Amino acid sequence: MSPIRAGLLAACLLVTVCPPAVAEPGPSADDVADARREVRSRTRDLGAVNARLAAARARLDALATTAGRLVEAYNGEKVRLARAEQAHRDALTRLSAAETAMEAARVEAARLAGELYGGADVNRPFVGMINTDGYLHRVSVLQQIGGERGMVLVRMRDSRLVAQVLREEAERARREQQAAAERAAAAQQAAERAVAEQQKETAALKEEREELESELDAARSEAERLERRRAETLERSSFGYVSLASGSARGDLAANWALSQLGKPYVWAADGPSSYDCSGLTMRAWERVGVRLDHWTGTQWTSGPHVPLNQLRRGDLLFFGYVSRDPGTIHHVGMYIGKGLMVHAPQTGDVVRVASMWRRDLVGATRPAG
Repeated sequence: MSPIRAGLLAACLLVTVCPPAVAEPGPSADDVADARREVRSRTRDLGAVNARLAAARARLDALATTAGRLVEAYNGEKVRLARAEQAHRDALTRLSAAETAMEAARVEAARLAGELYGGADVNRPFVGMINTDGYLHRVSVLQQIGGERGMVLVRMRDSRLVAQVLREEAERARREQQAAAERAAAAQQAAERAVAEQQKETAALKEEREELESELDAARSEAERLERRRAETLERSSFGYVSLASGSARGDLAANWALSQLGKPYVWAADGPSSYDCSGLTMRAWERVGVRLDHWTGTQWTSGPHVPLNQLRRGDLLFFGYVSRDPGTIHHVGMYIGKGLMVHAPQTGDVVRVASMWRRDLVGATRPAG
């Protein structure tokens, strides 16, 4: 390198402004306008989907109510089924006891027949009639027998009547158990269908919304990139190279570097270069401009002065917590890039991307110093 050329280069490094030999080409105003139109178009598409999603949520609320009612109906049928099963078991127990008593009465009646007719020949008319309800209802016969012997036949008649009643009761309990089981099965199927419908009702819309959100974020990132390149080109063309030693310029550099990581996957506890978590991305971005941060939102929150949200500059860190305005609940950090947007590594299954900073869990902002 010639002494003259070396001297010019040294002068460039020592002064704040040094004009370039040739300005690098950058995106045109039309390119930026086209990118912004694409953002607006994607925003409109997303708005339409969100409107349909809101209507779907209303339907989902109705489905949730229906599903809840049907689930509780099924729970009720299960209770009724359990009661019906218990009633059937109780009826069978009573029937068994009645049949035992009836058999004892029959044996006693057979013994009586043996006493009356000597040997209880089953072919004798009396013995055969003992086993028929018709005979037991003939008062004249009972009157002929009389006394204790008549009471034996009365007990047999009564035990047969009780057994018949309990047999019918057991049959009714069995039918009720079967009906309850069928109602419970039908209620279960209805509940399952309602829950399944509830779960799938907005699945397609949610998928469409997520796709459009991704496209919108990509469009915003592209528009931001084009605007940034154009601004840098115009700045170099009009004013020359500006020293980047100031605090705001360091924030610009940190933000620009973070934007260069778009699309890289979120991985828990990762800090680059191929993947990041939220505080890993912001740590590496500020590391590029000589500011050391811990890989933890807790100390990143205290890494510099807190900045009012109406005074944000590019590169400032935005913090999000479970309880708004409570730093003790901070669980996420992103980096402000301008126009209400931030670049961040959101969560497992997502990638580094641009998103709105305006979330309900926004706690505050910090401008790292070091």
